[in-house]
Amino acid sequence: MRYLLVISLLLTFVLGEEIKLKRWSKSQSFLHYLQKHGIPNKLYYSLDGEDKELASEIYAGVPYYELLDDNGSLVQSLIPINEELQIHLFKKEKDYRIDLIPIQYDKRAEKLSITLNGAPYAQILEKTGNVKLASEFVRAFRNSFDFSHAIHKGDRLAILYDQKYRLGQLFGMPKIKAAMIQTGKKRHYIFNYKGRYYDQFGKSLEHFFLKRPIPGARITSRFTLRRWHPILHRYRAHLGVDFGARKGTPIHAAGDGKVIFAGRKGGYGNVVIIAHQGGYKTLYAHMSRFRRGIRVGKYVKQGQIIGYVGSTGLSTGPHLHFGLYKNNRAINPLRVVRIAKSGLGGNELKRFKHLVAQYKKEIDRLIEEGEVYHKVPKMQIISYIGGGDGEKRTN
Repeated sequence: MRYLLVISLLLTFVLGEEIKLKRWSKSQSFLHYLQKHGIPNKLYYSLDGEDKELASEIYAGVPYYELLDDNGSLVQSLIPINEELQIHLFKKEKDYRIDLIPIQYDKRAEKLSITLNGAPYAQILEKTGNVKLASEFVRAFRNSFDFSHAIHKGDRLAILYDQKYRLGQLFGMPKIKAAMIQTGKKRHYIFNYKGRYYDQFGKSLEHFFLKRPIPGARITSRFTLRRWHPILHRYRAHLGVDFGARKGTPIHAAGDGKVIFAGRKGGYGNVVIIAHQGGYKTLYAHMSRFRRGIRVGKYVKQGQIIGYVGSTGLSTGPHLHFGLYKNNRAINPLRVVRIAKSGLGGNELKRFKHLVAQYKKEIDRLIEEGEVYHKVPKMQIISYIGGGDGEKRTN
């Protein structure tokens, strides 16, 4: 299965088929996508509950690939649902089928070292063309450094990060492992440890902490990005944590934030999505109903009731599916719930300090090298307007 797209690319030249690289539009659901290509609705409705939920995870702006025949009919699509799994929609004889398959990508360790003569965001973007790297750098330092006053011409900046590439194009969010800003002779560091940013002493620099949306509820299904099911012989994923509870049990906002979605969402049924600081979002699915006043644009406080447990959408019984996302990437909510606000301690702190020493040496060597950066290839996609798809032929 992993080589199907490569074979398809070869067919592009042999049979006149063409590959299209597109972005998923904001208003498009997976069911609408099937209808647009004349694929019967029964394909969607034949999916099991978990796969329908995953189809609801496709987020606006994600790049995906289509293979079309000479008549413009869809032969196959590869549509990411997270950074590990993708929907493979393909035609076999006269019928279409759907599989979940791993995303094949290259992960490259990259580094950046530049002398500043302006705002770090603009400088990183100018040197690399990587807007996500520039955004993540600013976000990582947001709670420990004042960019509006502290930067002067001639200051230095260094970043150690991992970047994924899919078929030669940027894919997913870069993972900043360590970064430094030098103002005068003073160096300001941040370090990534198990998905969160800390200063060099192990103090958390992220002020976003979750509480369980249903206090004391039992966990009925845990988080997994990609798992090979030994009985079904296929890949499965569960991009959140399920909490079992009686219908009508109050659901609380896990953190302060702004409601950005409240309505029906595919297999998730009635859903509320809340945007939080630092690029985080929480999702609450299968609600029986929303609390009065919960609507798009509403600001909520941590612990505030936003809805009630139900079994709407594809669900075998009343429960809450609780999802957590950072920069549109699904992460395990329980990790964030369990982290202490004070920072690292004990053996965790010892391991962290060992990592800090290693990264500091790498940054010292990087600074000595002078200007170092990697210019990424531009995405071959024309921007779309409104809800329509933009596209560019790549054959």
